[in-house]
Amino acid sequence: MRVVIENISKTFEDGTGEHIEALRDINLSNEENEFLVVVGPSGCGKSTLLNIVAGLLPATSGKVVFEGIPDESRPHTAVVFQEFALFPWRTVERNVVYGPEERGLPRKERQKIARYYIDLVGLTGFEKKYPHQLSGGMKQRVSIARALANDPWLLLMDEPFSALDAQTRTIMQGELSQIYEKTQKSVLYITHNIQEAVFLGDRVAVLSRRPGRVERVIPIDLPRPRQEHIMLEPKFLSYVDQIWQHIRDQAMEALTEEKP
Repeated sequence: MRVVIENISKTFEDGTGEHIEALRDINLSNEENEFLVVVGPSGCGKSTLLNIVAGLLPATSGKVVFEGIPDESRPHTAVVFQEFALFPWRTVERNVVYGPEERGLPRKERQKIARYYIDLVGLTGFEKKYPHQLSGGMKQRVSIARALANDPWLLLMDEPFSALDAQTRTIMQGELSQIYEKTQKSVLYITHNIQEAVFLGDRVAVLSRRPGRVERVIPIDLPRPRQEHIMLEPKFLSYVDQIWQHIRDQAMEALTEEKP
C-alpha cells in the first residue's frame, strides 16, 4: 500500500476574515512499509498535513490517494496524537480493544488482539490498570497499541513524544523503532526534533516556513534495527546537521522579513 499526497494546499480563514495559507502544493509519497518523517519550522503546517491525510481536515485543493488497498476491511489510518487521549474510565485492555470493539469483532478475537499489542508495547501485567495509574510513557504505549490494534494501512503519529521528559522520550524512540521493525507498518511521523527524525526515519521530508512546501526529501541511509549508539556516529550527525541547515535558513529568512 502506497499513499500519495497530490498537490495538497490548505488555506484557513481566521476570526477577522483574513485568509492564512498553511500549505501550498504539497507533493509527497509514503511508500509501503516506509517510516516517513516530516519536519520543518514551527507553524509550517506539519500537523495540518497529517490531519488532512487522516481525513480529519479537508484540503482546500489536491487529494490524498491510497493506492493498492484490496478492500475496506481495515481502516486506512489510525492516529497517535501528542495528547494521550485515552478513555479514563477504560482499563489498558479496554482502551486497546476500542477500535476492534467498534468494528464488531468477536470477543475472543478482540482479546487475542489486545494480548498481542499489549505485549508488543511492553505492558503485559498492566492490562487492568486505568490511565491515571500509568506514567506518561506508559500512557503513550497504550495509545500506540490502541492505534495498531485497528490494523491500519497507515499509522499517523503527531509529535507523540513531545510531552515526555527527555529520558523517557529517548527510551520511547528506541521502543517505537523496535515496534516498527516487528510490524513493518507504513508510518507518517511528525516531529520538531531533528535527532528523532533521523533516528526513526527511512526518509525525512523538510517543509519550508508557512505556507509549508516540500523543500527537500532526504533518504536516511542508516542500518536497521536502529540502536541508541547510532546517534553518536558521524553519519548520523551529518544528517542532523544537513536537516538543521535547511530549517535554520528558513527560520532566519522569516526573522529577516519581520524586521521593520
